Amino acid sequence: MDQKLQQAIIRQFYKARIENRQNEFFHPPFQLEEKLVNAIQLGNTEEAIAALKEINKLERAKLAAHEVRSVKNSLIASCTLFTRAIIRGGVHPEIAYNLSDVLIRKIEQLNDVDQLNQFEIDMVYSFIHTLKSEQTPNYKSIVNKTIAYIHENILKDLSLQTIAEELYVSPSYLSTTFKKETGTTLTDYINRKRMEESKYFLLHTDLSISDIAHLFHFCNQSYYTNLFKKITGMTPKQFKEFNGVL
Repeated sequence: MDQKLQQAIIRQFYKARIENRQNEFFHPPFQLEEKLVNAIQLGNTEEAIAALKEINKLERAKLAAHEVRSVKNSLIASCTLFTRAIIRGGVHPEIAYNLSDVLIRKIEQLNDVDQLNQFEIDMVYSFIHTLKSEQTPNYKSIVNKTIAYIHENILKDLSLQTIAEELYVSPSYLSTTFKKETGTTLTDYINRKRMEESKYFLLHTDLSISDIAHLFHFCNQSYYTNLFKKITGMTPKQFKEFNGVL
């Protein structure tokens, strides 16, 4: 690091310490932060929300000259902690990072302190929901590898044959083992994962339903629509309307 830059950082560090002491500001106790992070890692919503509310009774650190920017920075830091928590809780890192990206973009869209404070609570719910829906059970290694491969390559043309080749096992062994461990066929799992991932594109992009069907390698829009309704109970169009997109 450049010596002048290092000296400037040190000066700012001591200046901030002096200002905090003069203003009688103290960061939240580390134990309280750990309580929040551990609750998220374990999927304990009630305890996590209680810990967050206890933390937010305290004054936030000043992380920027303007209050809104300061709160945004604070939430981005929280988002990073929460992301690590669900990864430790068993969520695949790529899924956790994708959720973090979406939430940080949402943070940047908000410009009201009260909305930002509420959104931090919403983030806890989002992370714990993802933890509970994406947490990988203690399957055999080959099944965990299969699930990880599907999650990382959900926009590719996945099939039993291609996945088996990638993981160096026979298709019959993979099919039998996956069904025995998870209780569902590999094809059904892929389709359900595609449906779940396609919801994001329905709500947050301008892609047509036909384009989304093509993106996820469904043979046509009709097949995608029928499968989406079978799994979710509504068509893609109804799903968008239900969520206020149309």
